[in-house]
Amino acid sequence: MAKIIGLGGIFFKSPDPAALRKWYCEVLGIKAEEWGTVFPFTENESGYNVWSVMKSDTEYFSPSTSSFMINFRVDDLDVFIAELIKKNISLCGDPQMGEYGKFAWILDPDGNKLELWQPPQS
Repeated sequence: MAKIIGLGGIFFKSPDPAALRKWYCEVLGIKAEEWGTVFPFTENESGYNVWSVMKSDTEYFSPSTSSFMINFRVDDLDVFIAELIKKNISLCGDPQMGEYGKFAWILDPDGNKLELWQPPQS
């Protein structure tokens, strides 16, 4: 059985992402580029967590109207998707594969978009 193996990142909206990034940098010491930042795992584990603030009008969270999206790392996305389908959970769009790994999206019962991510092989 495939499973969630950790948190991949947190993404949320802001009416002024640049000002909010500046606040997080000045108050909490989180330095970020326009797209966000990463928090590398420990020396014994490859990968990273992402923290990202996006413009309020981003369509990336659609069809959800929530102001945030949570990314969960999974160990085998294809198997995980098959298990979701057996549970009558619909995907939001088609899974995608790219240089950062495999991705798929679903909505939770409250309409929050969840991103499922299988990192690329090391």
